[in-house]
Amino acid sequence: MATVEDHRDLKNIAAGDLRLQVRRWLDRELPPDRRTCLGMSGGHNSDFSRQLGEAGWLGLSVPAMYGGRNGTAVQRFIVTEELLAAQAPVGAHWLADRQVAPSILRIGTEEQRRTFLPHIVRGECYFSIGLSEPEAGSDLSAVRTQARRVADGWRVSGTKIWTTFAQYNHHLLTLCRTQPRGEDRHSGLSQLIVSLKSEGVHVRPIRTMDGNEEFCEVILDDVFVPENRLLGCEGQGWAQAAAELALERYGPERWLSVWGCLTGIVDRVRGDRVDGAALADIGRLMAKYRTVRRVSMNVARSIDRGLTPTVQAAVAKDLATSLEQETVEVLRQLWGSELAPFSSDSLESLLAQAVLISPTFTIRGGTTEVLRGLISRDERPAAMAVHRDAVTSAR
Repeated sequence: MATVEDHRDLKNIAAGDLRLQVRRWLDRELPPDRRTCLGMSGGHNSDFSRQLGEAGWLGLSVPAMYGGRNGTAVQRFIVTEELLAAQAPVGAHWLADRQVAPSILRIGTEEQRRTFLPHIVRGECYFSIGLSEPEAGSDLSAVRTQARRVADGWRVSGTKIWTTFAQYNHHLLTLCRTQPRGEDRHSGLSQLIVSLKSEGVHVRPIRTMDGNEEFCEVILDDVFVPENRLLGCEGQGWAQAAAELALERYGPERWLSVWGCLTGIVDRVRGDRVDGAALADIGRLMAKYRTVRRVSMNVARSIDRGLTPTVQAAVAKDLATSLEQETVEVLRQLWGSELAPFSSDSLESLLAQAVLISPTFTIRGGTTEVLRGLISRDERPAAMAVHRDAVTSAR
């Protein structure tokens, strides 16, 4: 049977073989003392991202003609699970690999594909996403960033916020208004690829209560964007962004943020005398993780069938991020004492950090209220059944 080491084409690689090879690679390349982070909070490590690219663990579903692996969304799902379970520092390449590369592949020009995809696959081209604004968080149709036509392109002005790692990344995929807002508030929006090194771009890191500066405010002050950096069709930005959000919402990152805390505490109590209630709590969590993983994996399978599973992805995120918050609360109670954020015990420090940031789980990538509104408006009985059955199984 073919292996990853044999060639770069993943079509004939079995899921079990792929998972085993990723684990072996991580065992070699990821120092054990590096595994002390929450989900994607391992930081922006460009060296590690380039290592991943050299090893062939990025761009798995990108065609070989652009440097990719000819793989599937399910195969990328498997590799992502292993990276996050190992708490690898994936922040640098993350957004470019997860949603920008598939979008460029699907709706980009051939020039854009050849310009960006090979560098993304090699782990050397990093993107941020410019959606939220100070007055337009969950209601993206209210974005006020303007792009006005000029010779050979646009001039863009506005402010984006909660923009991940913009202080380090190369480009910003920006949702902006290229046409006046009409009766249809979703019309007239477009996506532009803005170089974060352009004149007029000002990036201000935002320090969150856990002391990190992963998020930024990005001010675009009359920034010039060339004509060839329009992604997709002018005026179709809303539909394009919605399709990208499906890629953002369903993956293992939505339920593996606190996996290191959970497995760490399970390892500690294993063999100890633990009361039955604590074991029952852990057992219920594990059962729910199995359910959420299945829902999440089914979204990847839908993508491989050529679908755009927007509602399915919303269901997956709603279940997953609620479960993550429940996990933090259960683990906090199991700990049994006040948590010290700067404890010399890495597990205690990690759990304390999780307590601080867990409220954001059901906000980032779409609030619970927005997701449930999206689900409730879907008229397909099958989609509603998926949500009902998944919620029932996760209880």
